[in-house]
Order: sequence, then structure tokens, then C-alpha cells
Amino acid sequence: MDPKDDAILEKGVMLVAMPTLLDPNFRQTVVLLCEHGTQGAMGLVLNRPTSVPLSTIYPEAAKLYGREDPVFVGGPVQTNALMILYQGDGIPTAHSVSEDVQLTGDLHLLQTLERPVGSDLRIRFFLGYAGWASGQLEMELRAGAWRLLPCDSKIIFQDDPLRIWPRLMQTLGQEWAVYADMPPDPRLN
Repeated sequence: MDPKDDAILEKGVMLVAMPTLLDPNFRQTVVLLCEHGTQGAMGLVLNRPTSVPLSTIYPEAAKLYGREDPVFVGGPVQTNALMILYQGDGIPTAHSVSEDVQLTGDLHLLQTLERPVGSDLRIRFFLGYAGWASGQLEMELRAGAWRLLPCDSKIIFQDDPLRIWPRLMQTLGQEWAVYADMPPDPRLN
């Protein structure tokens, strides 16, 4: 990691897992860094949707929210903690991740959404999160496990989350574009 990268390692940055990162929790993932400081870092894996709808975890959701969005695997830490990432104005309990992306664990957000809920609402639900101890993420960056890219809400909330990692690999240059179509398990190649 270049020393100048320290200046851009802040919340709102997207971490793109490089092909050499073999940890099954992060292989071929893109993590939105939601917090970074002297105590460590926290983020959400953007491209691991499950087949579990939100209403399975929060039965009131179907009535309040009117959609059956899937819950994403946010990371291997506190896998029973539900978090909501959304695009829009902050609510008092929300944490600003970037200029237009907010994070909250407050399910009352669903009660504040205007009805009818349009398909253009940008929102994701996550169980768990990715966490790093102080200095751990910096060490992984120096080892080449991640590439940093600026936050882009269009990518974060794109319709097909499984295309996020391949799409970003293609933007890293020709030498990395070849990995965009690599299977999750390289032994299957």
C-alpha cells in the first residue's frame, strides 16, 4: 500500500477483493467501508445476497415495506445483527457512510418510507458485517488483498449485486479484467 493510500482509507471507500484473497468470507467480494478509525474498521459485503426475504427475519416488513427484498450476508461478524443501507437523507439514528448513503440498524426506517414504495428505492438489508482490528485492514492492503475505489451509489445498489465484483475487476485495468469471469472456486476453472 502506498503511504498516500492512508489518506483515502476512510468510510465510503469500496474495497475490491483481489483474486489472491482466498478467505472464503471475502473471496470475490466488494466491501463498502462504513467506518474506519484508530479502533479498526467496519464494512458491509455488497455482493452476497441470500435467498432469504426480509419478511422471514422481520415479519412486519411485508406490511410496512411492501417488497420482498433479499437479506445480504454483510460479513462474518455478528451475523444476527440486521443493518440497513439506503440512499437518501439521514434519519436521527442513521450513520452517514458517504454523501448520499446512510447506514442504520433502526427498523423503524421502514415505517417512515413513503407508500407506495417504488421500485426505484435504493435499500439493502444485511445480516452481519465485516470487521478489522486496528491496523489489520492496512496490513491487508499492503499485502495486496484489496484495491480501493471511491464510493459509487450506482454500484452499491445496482440491480444485479452478483455483477458488482466482475464489473469492478474490469475497471482495474486489462491485467485484472481477465479475472472478471473467474469462477468463485478456481479449481473449477
